Amino acid sequence: MKVLLVDDHPMFRAGLSSLLKAWSFLVIGEASSGEEAIVKVRELLPELIFMDIKMAGLNGIETTRAVKS
Repeated sequence: MKVLLVDDHPMFRAGLSSLLKAWSFLVIGEASSGEEAIVKVRELLPELIFMDIKMAGLNGIETTRAVKS
């Protein structure tokens, strides 16, 4: 399964990425903001997105709405 990680904390993304890869998930990209996530979703077409809810700028809820539309 192709996974995109969206979180504004690099250490959290790195840890989650490592864990998911150990479980045979394919981490195809990472984003540190909602705005960056929208661009990455269009480019990479992930099957699953792990989204942080509390981020500066576009939060996870707003980003999810934008991705779904």
